[in-house]
Amino acid sequence: MSIRKAAFVWLLIVPALFAQSYFPPSGNWQHKSPAEVGMDAAKLQEAIDWAKNHGSKWEFEKDQVRVFGTPVGALPPGRAETNGLILRHGYIVGEFGNTKTNDPVYSVAKSFLSTTASIAFEKGLIKDVNDPMNKYIHDGGYDSPHNAKITWKNHLQQESEWEGVLWTKNANFVGHEAFGNGEMKPREIMDPGTHYEYNDVRINRLALSLAEVFQKSLPEVLKENIMDPIGASKEWKWQGYGAKSTAVVNGKPIESVSGGTRWGGGLWINSQDLARFGLLILNKGKWEGKQLVSEKWLQAAVTPSAHGGDYGYLWWLNTKQKQWPSGPASSFAAIGNGGNIIWIDPEHDIVMVWHWHDSGRGVVDGMVQRVVAAVTGA
Repeated sequence: MSIRKAAFVWLLIVPALFAQSYFPPSGNWQHKSPAEVGMDAAKLQEAIDWAKNHGSKWEFEKDQVRVFGTPVGALPPGRAETNGLILRHGYIVGEFGNTKTNDPVYSVAKSFLSTTASIAFEKGLIKDVNDPMNKYIHDGGYDSPHNAKITWKNHLQQESEWEGVLWTKNANFVGHEAFGNGEMKPREIMDPGTHYEYNDVRINRLALSLAEVFQKSLPEVLKENIMDPIGASKEWKWQGYGAKSTAVVNGKPIESVSGGTRWGGGLWINSQDLARFGLLILNKGKWEGKQLVSEKWLQAAVTPSAHGGDYGYLWWLNTKQKQWPSGPASSFAAIGNGGNIIWIDPEHDIVMVWHWHDSGRGVVDGMVQRVVAAVTGA
């Protein structure tokens, strides 16, 4: 065999060897040096230094009401400093800050909600994403002629245009006291499936509907089907607004969770658990040979919706490379207010978790640029 041909074969084999992901056991996670996973140590350190120098400025006491309006659920008194992890092939190659602090991640919870929804479809509790909600939900929330048109897919792509009030919040976001800087002017409501709007009331309606389908709380579903199998800690919690968002499902009270911490509650979790979740999604829903999330579902989840730009089933996409110009078009992320992200890069087999980063323009892309450069040498 010629040297040139041998080199070509090696180029085919080496990525295949590296592609065998490591899955960390519960309570233990193996670190590897950048060189061991084909990364440049100096460039990776540049990424970590970038992260340390671009921490979030979010303050609950000062910012929460001003930005989002009156809270209806719990909020922590404070938060950790910026922290996170960088994984390649499943191993920790970079870590900064306290990655075991359980803090709110705001709308990162939406991607967890999407994944929890996938379980309902896999178990046959919901037959088709294009089914109307009122085929399954009979609590009055989908009885009006307008809401009766809404499908599961409409909700998952934030194109539902659901009308109503849920847990004291109006889906139209009208009113400064209730919605702070997030308030909106009244507008004409469009037909479901024809208009994208990022809207937490409608996401909370989806969460309630899923709880009714499962007939149990979504944290219980997530724990049993996802978080325990991937070895997550026992400290994370996913909450709603306490008694204010407690519904009676099949004769028992269930706290319906929120899809973010816009009005309190939400998913409070540490960076290590976020990274485990990201690693599961990176590996197409498989963990240690067991398919926990349908690969078919994840393919649909990272397909752009018709009206939402680069947005799938509650995941942010990069197909046009506008989110992160320095990242591959195949990369995608769970993103939350305050500077929270799980960035997943299938092309380079990377998961990056950054908890409490600065939300300024170009900050995350600056991190992405440095992480990718540590792989490519660019």
